[in-house]
Amino acid sequence: MKYSIIGAGIGGLTTGLAFEKKGIDYQIFERFSELNNLGAGIWLSPNALQVLEYLDVLDEIKEKGNLIKRITISKPDLSPISDSPQDAIIEKFGYASIAIHRAELQKLLLDKIPTEKIYLGKGFDSYKHLNNGRISVHFGDGSATETDYLIGADGINSKVRKQLFPNSQLRYSGQTCWRGVAHIELDKSFDHRVYELWGNQIRFGFSKISKGKFYWFAVVLDTPNKKDRKGEIQQKLLTMFSDFHSVVKELIQATPEDKIIRNDINDLKTLSKWHKNNICLIGDAGHATTPNMGQGGAQAIEDAYYLSHLHQGVTHQNSFESFQKKRQPKVNSIVKQSWVTGKMAHWKYGAGLRNQLLKSVPKKIVLKKMIEMYQIDKYGG
Repeated sequence: MKYSIIGAGIGGLTTGLAFEKKGIDYQIFERFSELNNLGAGIWLSPNALQVLEYLDVLDEIKEKGNLIKRITISKPDLSPISDSPQDAIIEKFGYASIAIHRAELQKLLLDKIPTEKIYLGKGFDSYKHLNNGRISVHFGDGSATETDYLIGADGINSKVRKQLFPNSQLRYSGQTCWRGVAHIELDKSFDHRVYELWGNQIRFGFSKISKGKFYWFAVVLDTPNKKDRKGEIQQKLLTMFSDFHSVVKELIQATPEDKIIRNDINDLKTLSKWHKNNICLIGDAGHATTPNMGQGGAQAIEDAYYLSHLHQGVTHQNSFESFQKKRQPKVNSIVKQSWVTGKMAHWKYGAGLRNQLLKSVPKKIVLKKMIEMYQIDKYGG
């Protein structure tokens, strides 16, 4: 029985590695012909790192990334609103979050996949159910393949999802985000710390991802589908964040303008089901979340882990149903909380009250919530 995975992003590659470890037959199809220098940065929290340790790639991730020992939400001048040292998390799990460039992570995962099991330049077009119970998968170049099970890991704009659940809807948060990687060294106090600066309906976050590189993001309220004019992006961001700490200016100026990525922040309106017959969605294809809790990639990685372990080798319907039953409560909770957090960060009125509320949350409660989110079940093998 063979699984065909559509998409060689973090979720698709991790699923391939998890299937590889469990001896499940699979193949991966990716629309891009090369996977180089994609995206900006990502924070891998301990739930993701436990899976990546199980898949024997954690050591390489530690080498290529940067350990985060403190997470701070602050005012624009860097004065803390909420501060979370990660000592207790490190004691509990053996590590805290690791910040890394997405391209580095993707390359580490890709290098672990046998070359004969991945097909680049194969953009998914459609699928068709065959009389023998299998699926015919068709690609943009006119080619096709047959498979027993189809896994949609093709992201928030999933073409697999659009055919499987044509009424599924994306939800615009009202916010737009610019992301970049600055080639810069800052004061040592920033080396192992995530900062997110909350201003008046505007915010900026950053952390070191490797030697000489800092990942940053800038979020503002905006209307969707707008475009930036070339040559004006840096100055636009510098103007918007002119009253923020000088480190923000340094990060923006140290980023090549053509490497700054603009995206509207969307999530996926919650689906009641992630699967139908012998087709299943994972990661952003099935439950895209806004990035406010840093869990989008982590939840795709968790999906890979649980899907491989809940594979029963008897009927696809049983394994996909077990997978959804196991994963959906946690994922839906994260999607909801991330949406609420994003809205709160951009309150038009009551920023002072918002800051006071964040300050008043006991550290024990914050720690408890983190540990709950980072827990995964441990399976043998």
